[in-house]
Amino acid sequence: MSDLRDFLRDLEASGELLEIKDELSPRFEISSIMKELDGNALLFKRVSGFAGKMFAGACSSRKRILSAMGVSNDSLYSRLLDAIKNPHTPKTVSDGPVSEMVEKPNLHKIPVLTHFERDPGPYFTSAIVAARTHDGVENVSFHRLLVLDEKRLAIRIVPRHLHRIATDTGGKPLAVSISLGLHPAVLLAASCSAPYGVSEFGIANSLMGGGLELIECEHSEVYAPADSELVLEGWLHPETLVDEGPFVDISGTYDVVRRQPVVEVVRVLHRRDYVYQALLPGGLEHRILMGMPKEPKIFEFASNVVPRVKAVNLTPGGCGYFHAIVSIEKQNDGDAKNVIMACFSADPSLKHVVVVDTDIDAFNLDQVEWAIATRVRGDEDLLVVSNTRVSSLDPASDQSLQTGCKVGVDATVPFTKPREKFELPKVPMSDQAKRTLASVGRLVERTDLSRR
Repeated sequence: MSDLRDFLRDLEASGELLEIKDELSPRFEISSIMKELDGNALLFKRVSGFAGKMFAGACSSRKRILSAMGVSNDSLYSRLLDAIKNPHTPKTVSDGPVSEMVEKPNLHKIPVLTHFERDPGPYFTSAIVAARTHDGVENVSFHRLLVLDEKRLAIRIVPRHLHRIATDTGGKPLAVSISLGLHPAVLLAASCSAPYGVSEFGIANSLMGGGLELIECEHSEVYAPADSELVLEGWLHPETLVDEGPFVDISGTYDVVRRQPVVEVVRVLHRRDYVYQALLPGGLEHRILMGMPKEPKIFEFASNVVPRVKAVNLTPGGCGYFHAIVSIEKQNDGDAKNVIMACFSADPSLKHVVVVDTDIDAFNLDQVEWAIATRVRGDEDLLVVSNTRVSSLDPASDQSLQTGCKVGVDATVPFTKPREKFELPKVPMSDQAKRTLASVGRLVERTDLSRR
């Protein structure tokens, strides 16, 4: 499986693709359906003013991502870490499916969604932006893009790798490609916090077993996936700044208005009947893509503290960004707090970390809350770090200074107390009971699909 269309065919074959046949407007109507059906894979077959279809929810389910990549939850971290450490340079081709149509830019012809009532205009939210330095260092990352007019976009850039590349131009325009309509492996790779100098296209190619091909953009040595649905070629002007925002970000609240650079689009490539890929800001897909790729690094840092880390979960309720649940097998009662500090080092955006024992499922939040309720003593098991650097997206922090508070919770069983006082009770299950549960479970899974 190498592109979005293969992925869509698999979703349809498995009964996971929910088709919306009513004609809906890109302004509020489609986003309102996406919000109500968040977590589902949605195909909008009739979009007002647009001849093609629109797809949303590619990565709005952890299970869906794992299935698309052909990995289990247990093997995800090793697969991602290996791809980051051993990226494979994709093959470059002269053209591809996205080269079927080449046009002069008119952003108003693209069904870019206006999502929320205070949005200043339509936003590209599922786009990955690729750029290169003069000596070949490549960065591929997600950036929200506000449509300003037929040819211009405002791009939100935080002080990370694209910001560094743009700054190193000395104020000169930077060539970029903006790609939409991609396989989940490419989206996951673009969300990774890879070291500077490691191309996310190389990571994606490793994840896809060498199946990613790139085309070179016409106006400069910058690349885009050949099997994209839509590609915009343009120039990022670091010193041409406009107001960007307000925008509903990962926290589910409006981010502040900032002065941000402009991208001038000079060429548009797309498939003849391209599928526009959408992503709901602050929705499950946004949270999972922000959180899931960071879990392997947290896992790695925590593994330097204790011999066994069972799981890491950046929870959807914590915006996929602020809350981590870490399941460990501790050796002594100080291990949990050391793991908490390691997690904060691995990901400075983390705000709250809860460490649990391996008998607690880190992905079952009822169990996690139960562990906090029964195993935590507040005057002993909390680690509070005041006046520390936090994410600029944290609405409770001082966003101008990016300072706030981090809290760690040791929800593990203390060695000084009898283990049996804290055990989860178990019910013996016979083979017949297992068969009955399997039969009923299939029915429950089938009927519950629309709510996931």
